[in-house]
Amino acid sequence: MSNNNNQKACIILIGCGPHAKRVYLPTLQKLRDRLYLALVIDLKEKESDVRAAVASKSNLKPEMWFIDKFIETMPEELDRKLSFFVAERKVTGVIVATEPLVHRTYAEWALSNELSILIDKPISARAHSTTKLSNADGILDDYMLLLARYQILQRKKETIFTVNSQRRFHPGFQFVKEQLVEVAERTNCPVTFIQSYHCDGQWRFPSEIVTQEYHPYCFGYGKASHSGYHIFDTLYQLYAATGIEKKAAESMEIVSSFIQPNGFIKQLTDTDYYSLFGERYNAVKKWTDEELQEIYQGYGEIDLSALVTLKKQEESIANFSINLVHNGFACRTWLQPGEDLYKGNGRVKHENYNIQQGPFQNIQIHSYQATDKHDNIDGLEDHLGGKNHFDIHVFRNPFLSNSQGCLRTYKLHEILFDDLTPNKSALVMEQVKHKVVEEFVDYLIGKKDKSEIRSQIEDHIVPVQLMSSVYRSHILRSQNLPCVVKSHFGHSESQTPSVKPVA
Repeated sequence: MSNNNNQKACIILIGCGPHAKRVYLPTLQKLRDRLYLALVIDLKEKESDVRAAVASKSNLKPEMWFIDKFIETMPEELDRKLSFFVAERKVTGVIVATEPLVHRTYAEWALSNELSILIDKPISARAHSTTKLSNADGILDDYMLLLARYQILQRKKETIFTVNSQRRFHPGFQFVKEQLVEVAERTNCPVTFIQSYHCDGQWRFPSEIVTQEYHPYCFGYGKASHSGYHIFDTLYQLYAATGIEKKAAESMEIVSSFIQPNGFIKQLTDTDYYSLFGERYNAVKKWTDEELQEIYQGYGEIDLSALVTLKKQEESIANFSINLVHNGFACRTWLQPGEDLYKGNGRVKHENYNIQQGPFQNIQIHSYQATDKHDNIDGLEDHLGGKNHFDIHVFRNPFLSNSQGCLRTYKLHEILFDDLTPNKSALVMEQVKHKVVEEFVDYLIGKKDKSEIRSQIEDHIVPVQLMSSVYRSHILRSQNLPCVVKSHFGHSESQTPSVKPVA
């Protein structure tokens, strides 16, 4: 446990983009009796925007530094200045909410300064991971490097390294894991199949694919490195929930299929946009489809599907079906993108899971919004299409269901935690994100023990392996090479990356 004797934590926030403004700043404001926000860091071109966002939280009065963009290596002067600030101000924790291409760099710096870390997903991303095998593999290399350095630090000083994977904290997913555990204890049956689907409901216009750098495609990565990481982690959490170690997978094989921007402009062409918007489309069109075909070379994935086969002693024991979509049902009807590219702007979330536990149980999770206006909530809205829709259907074999029937359906309001009340105006998922931050701060002030932290880096190897492997499989497929990728499932004895194509 952090040894602060319940004094206020002193933390810094690195990156103050749309997610930090919507989640981190409001949460830090709410928790101001437990912490000092000593410093906010962002890029020079974001200064006016960040200053306005911080000023809106009147009780937070951090220093603010605005720096030049860098790639991979932190400039020596920034490293020196930042490390001095940490020592002088007795900073104990850092929230890393930057562009994921520099996640690893800031995490390495934080570990060298013996700080506890709360980092946004993914743990790291690599530019050109859709085209370079070394960069696809580098996603796993980054994880192993950070894990090793974290483990070395723990021999000297206890800290935590939390990954903001908020579905681990969501009451709906917690409830589903409890159902899986209950049936496992009665039948000794593990999870045998999971089908997953997540759609961001985001209609990004062709020229915006080039110019937008929030959840970008233009850096050579896309959906798998955005919200896709949450789904990789949730699949792992659902599979591992039963805790039947003797039947757990030892390895996995992954094959993936990507749709990239050049495929997207064959789905909706220039002609189609003019049919929808008329000559007004010229106001946002910067390139023709022919020009974009050249520009888009090597861009990241918009949509992806993957089949994952889990194996034990070389026998297949379970399948995962993964379908991740940016380009799906959306509410956008306008030409110019909104200022907030995180919420609003026509973005609508659809998500579902179909989990089989042999012949004994099938659990289906259905979460479907029908509007992108998330700030105006009328009560809980957990009905179909509501902003907090989250239905759980549990089918059980008669051996287990007794006289209750084989099907039970649960609405979100039936399983909410006491501190996630239906009267609050925020989305339940955003309330859950606040809980992630609160848990981090409570550790820093000595209120929570390390064993209570729910999303530690040690438990994230499987989602990282999945993320790395779907990129490797895509690259091999694009080169007309065998594209089934083998990986360990979890940590191997050697603790070294092992993601290689099947011969």
